[in-house]
Amino acid sequence: MEVSVLNIKGQETGRKVTLNEAIFGIEPNDHVIYLDVKQYMANQRQGNAKSKERSEISGSTRKLGRQKGGGGARHGDINSPLLRGGGRVFGPKPRDYSFKLNKKVKQLARKSALSYKAQENAVLVLEDFAFDAPKTKEMVNIAKNLKVDGKKLLFVLPDANKNVYLSARNLQGTDVIEAAKVNTYKILDADVLVITEKSLETIDGILNK
Repeated sequence: MEVSVLNIKGQETGRKVTLNEAIFGIEPNDHVIYLDVKQYMANQRQGNAKSKERSEISGSTRKLGRQKGGGGARHGDINSPLLRGGGRVFGPKPRDYSFKLNKKVKQLARKSALSYKAQENAVLVLEDFAFDAPKTKEMVNIAKNLKVDGKKLLFVLPDANKNVYLSARNLQGTDVIEAAKVNTYKILDADVLVITEKSLETIDGILNK
């Protein structure tokens, strides 16, 4: 699949690049996409929810009433989960929600996500660019020139570029990521992928192993 290379003014440079069929042209596998997105979202969870159990409640341990003859149920201390202000039974504890996923599964998931975007014609290839200083207005102009303003954009850059990142930070629905860190969730979350030429080479090198 051939795609024209555009400049930041939205004009064709006259060059074309061929998207690797082994990455952008495979039959997408929905199940591995589900697994990879599930792992990504699980890794975002802090897992620090905590409630106090009976032994952790601050309160008297005096037995409330005699064992028999009271005419009702037997009661222990005031920290009982049955009473208001008592501990919680089987409450949440701090835990790690992350889980392992094989590298080949993650690779297939990313290829599947990229293939979906290619099928939707939602992949734009941009010539490499950089800013001398953070300029939010420049990022807005690039989106307008590419005729994708108003859509959720993911700019894929070959390396970390602080000025480009800061320029996009205040724009709702615009995200910037390094090619080596691109993931299934970010790809699917965006309406349009804007990938620079060098980033394509990096993605080929990573996903063709």
